[in-house]
This record gives sequence, structure tokens and C-alpha cells, in this order.
Amino acid sequence: MSLIESIIERAKSNKQRIVLPESMEERTITAADRVLADDIADIILIGNPDEIKSYANKLGLKHMDKATIIDPATSEKTEEYAQLLFQLRQKKGMTIEKAREQVLDPLYFGCLIIKSGDADGQISGALSTTGDTLRPALQIIKCAPGITCVSGAMLMITQTPQYGEDGVLVIGDVAVTPMPDAGQLAQIAVCTAQTAKSVAGFADPRVAMLSFSTKGSASHEVVDKVVEATRLAKELAPNLKIDGELQADAALVPSVGQKKAPGSDIAGKANVLVVPCLEVGNIAYKLVQRLGNADAIGPILQGIARPVNDLSRGCSVDDIYKMVAITACQAMDAQ
Repeated sequence: MSLIESIIERAKSNKQRIVLPESMEERTITAADRVLADDIADIILIGNPDEIKSYANKLGLKHMDKATIIDPATSEKTEEYAQLLFQLRQKKGMTIEKAREQVLDPLYFGCLIIKSGDADGQISGALSTTGDTLRPALQIIKCAPGITCVSGAMLMITQTPQYGEDGVLVIGDVAVTPMPDAGQLAQIAVCTAQTAKSVAGFADPRVAMLSFSTKGSASHEVVDKVVEATRLAKELAPNLKIDGELQADAALVPSVGQKKAPGSDIAGKANVLVVPCLEVGNIAYKLVQRLGNADAIGPILQGIARPVNDLSRGCSVDDIYKMVAITACQAMDAQ
């Protein structure tokens, strides 16, 4: 069974309620129909029911009767959600009038459904920017306990089964925080290990904190940051298997790891890689994807109390379908 097949099967085993607020977007509603047909998740669409059903019929979709469709303009919960938004944001200047206006935005309405316990996760981005996807999530759902920064992990399915977890590696951060400090980098490490468990299904995440130095082979302030982040990550998650600083080859190749970092439980055995900054992460995964012919799945947003994921505006129906299953797996773990 492939990794994505495994993710889908786990999603099916404990169906979650996933909000798709961009309900009148062709790829999104087509993916929703496929998710419903395969019984992967319960889908909540935001918008006018008549318009959504008419659009689904026009596209020849057959399973929209299984979806829950909620119109913020007519829902009996709209005022309740407006009051919740006002309570959450009044110290930031939110008025009840502004809350009643903002709750009509599908991205905000979806996050309020989740905050109220009426849904488990949300996916948008086929039409919306990353900022528009993240803003309501951070204002309403907020970060997970002990976490102050959001990051993004990438699942890398390589053709080198001798590395990682039978060729699968999880890399973070590749999407959100450009230049994390040591504290943020520690949080990214903990969150990426959690994503490796909840999404990739790793029973034993082994985290390597990457640098251009291994165990003091080079001296620089950016190396010091990685060393400090490793220490802080161990404080945040005492049971986490983590080591650093390690060069990439020392993290992945047993013979190199044994030579460069003798005695390390992670060197040569890592299946989770944490890079020192977003620039490195973004470049690294794209090089592996293109030159190594690897599959890259993500980015998967992490650090939010309940899962909210962002799509590329160039995403495919298949991308959205997979992200629903991924978000469902994250939601199970967040319960």
C-alpha cells in the first residue's frame, strides 16, 4: 500500500467533518464529490444551497446529496457565530456590527464552525491567497497549546528506500516562517514530528536538525541557532527523538552518520528533517522533487489548534482530494 493509500484508509476509518468554503470553485466541488463517493470524509460546503446544487448538476456530479451545505446568509447559527467572533476579537477592536459582516465571509464562517466544535478541519486556497486562508484560522482557531508559530511540512516520497521511512521523509518548514529564531525552530521540529505521526503514519519519528555543520565541525551563529533549537525542542517534547546539529548526509546515511556523529541515535536514521530557514526548505524539497524524481505532497500546515490547510491556486482535483484525507488524519490527532 502506498503512503497516500494508507492516508486515505486512515481517513476512512474515522470520518472527520471537513469544511470546503470555496464551494463554487470547479476543482473544489469536483474533489468534494469524489471524497463523498469514496466515503473518506463528511464534507461541509459554504454557500447558497440552490446555487451549489445547480453548479454540481451542471458539472455532472452525483454525490452532492451527501454533503452538508450551509449558507451564512440564512443559517440559524450565523448570529451565534457572530457573537463568538466578537468575543474572540473585541480586544482587537472588533465590534458586533463588524463581526456580523465578517461572519458572512466563507473563510471566517468555516473557521467559526470548527471553533464551535461543529467541524474538524478546513481547506481553502484554490481561489484564496495563503494570507486569506491563514488569517481567520489564526484569529479564531489560534495556535496549538505551547506553539506560537505556524509552519508547513512536506511529505517527500523518494525512490531511495534505504533513507527515511522506506524512502519517505517529512521536511519542515517549507512554507510559512522565513527566518525562525531558535524558539520557533524548536516548535517547528515538534510540529513536524507530529505531522510525521498523524499524516505519514510514522510510529517512530526521528528528527534531525539540519545545518552545514555536524556536532561542532563548523562555527557560526546560524549553527548556534540550530544547537539551541535542538535543546529547546527537547524541553518542549522530552520524549521526542531528536538530534542536531547534523549535516544532511550525516542525518540520512548510516556510514556517514556513524563517522561524523558517533553515538547519535538519530544520525544515519532520520526520517524527519528540520531545516534552519524557509529558504533552505523550499529550495531543498524542490531540488529533491525535480532532480530526484520524488513526489512532494503538501505543504501541510501545522501548529494550528485544529487543521486548516492551504492549497496552491494551481492545484488539481487530485491535490484537493488528497488534502482532504490529510486534513482528516490531522484532525483525528488533534482530538
